[in-house]
Amino acid sequence: MMKKLSGLYAITNEILMPEEDFIHRAEAAISSGIGVLQYRDKSSDKNKRLQQARALKKICDQYNVIFIINDDLELAKQVDADGIHIGKNDLTLQQTRSKLGTNKIIGVSCYNQLSLAESAATAGADYIAFGRFFDSSIKPDAPLATLDLITAFKKDFKIPVCCIGGITSKNYPPLVNTGADMIAVISDIFSSASTQEISKKCQSFIF
Repeated sequence: MMKKLSGLYAITNEILMPEEDFIHRAEAAISSGIGVLQYRDKSSDKNKRLQQARALKKICDQYNVIFIINDDLELAKQVDADGIHIGKNDLTLQQTRSKLGTNKIIGVSCYNQLSLAESAATAGADYIAFGRFFDSSIKPDAPLATLDLITAFKKDFKIPVCCIGGITSKNYPPLVNTGADMIAVISDIFSSASTQEISKKCQSFIF
């Protein structure tokens, strides 16, 4: 079955997911109907990152979930991830594409800037991300994005749009109704106390 860039886009967090039960918490989400999992770890422990990424790739393949690495090109290549997500401080899309290959997914953070999204789409991004849309505990200072960005982008471009930033199972419907293809969630999923609650939370996002 072909993997599709749509639905719930879960992003790992090393604070909400301690190392001792990281994989169990991640698998609870992966097995609960999400479309994409992004591995995001800003620590300097390369061995831990490699081991976790390898384990996640194996589980994502098992459940036919797209596996994306956040802004680490070498790690994405090492574990043969489905793709990478880049931001303004990373390599350019063209540099990333030349190093990663034409058959991999590249997503680009565009914050609240329509011009960035248009440039990324024109340059060959596979999806773009807008956000934050709500108050975010992970990135409280991120610029605020609005629904009209989705509308304006979708008018001229067909690639998927991902929304991020303070999104919960209660506030996400207007984003999907406006045209978002993916909803990126961190805290509302992984702050859950147990793997059962993580599973239940993932299933509460209906597309």
